[in-house]
Amino acid sequence: MGHILNSDREYRLLQQRLDRNLTGAPYSPTFTQILEILFTPEEAKFVRDLPSRPMALEDLSRKLNVPQNALADRLGGMAQRGLILDFEAKGKRFFALPPLVIGLFEYTFMRTGEDFPIAEAARLFDQYMTENDRFFRSVYQGKTQLGRALVREESLPEGDHVEVLDWERASYLVESAFVAAVSTCPCRHKASHLDKACDRPQRTCLTLNGGALPLIKNGLAEQITNAEAMQILQQCKEAGLAQTGDNVKKNVTYICNCCGCCCAVIEAVKLFDFKHAIVSSNWIMEVDLSKCKGCGKCAKACPLGAIEIREEGEGKAKRMWAVVNQELCIGCGV
Repeated sequence: MGHILNSDREYRLLQQRLDRNLTGAPYSPTFTQILEILFTPEEAKFVRDLPSRPMALEDLSRKLNVPQNALADRLGGMAQRGLILDFEAKGKRFFALPPLVIGLFEYTFMRTGEDFPIAEAARLFDQYMTENDRFFRSVYQGKTQLGRALVREESLPEGDHVEVLDWERASYLVESAFVAAVSTCPCRHKASHLDKACDRPQRTCLTLNGGALPLIKNGLAEQITNAEAMQILQQCKEAGLAQTGDNVKKNVTYICNCCGCCCAVIEAVKLFDFKHAIVSSNWIMEVDLSKCKGCGKCAKACPLGAIEIREEGEGKAKRMWAVVNQELCIGCGV
């Protein structure tokens, strides 16, 4: 009798393997269902042996005792489904098993083919992320967070000798990138299959430099010029979206354009009070009480819900003004 693969066991072991990553993937029956959609039992067993750090094809071939051509074909096909990182550098081909975040979640909703149950994946991911705080806690439990807010230069006061460093400006990051690409925003795409998406644009997820190469290679992102990326950035600002990027000073690999209703990170802040899930910029909003009339536009625009309108008095003596929660404010400038 041939060997019968215990699929539940393979998915549970893969979950444990993913949970060892920095951002984690805590166990839940819902997550098992997600893995069942993404991987066959045989694939779940196979990818457990892949490294989290990119490994050259020839080295991986020796480690797994699989011929290079067969291994490249198998992993290449999985990479086109967003399950494996596959890229070339210095004349060599590298592979790695991505974490759940930033990785499998984002790549799943960057897919555009009709041969995948995307609506069911959206339902399951939404349930997994919000059924309790374990998922977000695993992602944001560390002292150093994955993402940081990029300051909106247009919102900074003029003439105050304000110095904005290059790594703080989304415009510089886009203009200086050696390659740029755009893909569907995973968060708004997920929300669209749950009938919860806002009307902001979805072709807004910018990947840059080394982060763009594997997505372009495997059809998860479309390569664009730096000028086109700047146009998308400007459109996102006009739509009231906040810019965030990975929390590094050099070789930034992505810029998200986030809304307060669909963004998974902002959802963590609002649902489970993870106030520091996004590292704030070096600026925090202040209210000029000599000019503020309490119209509420800033409170409505704030993606974090960090601004409230207070009032006192009645009739002609009624006074209204905005108050910012500086612990919540990420300094996005929206």
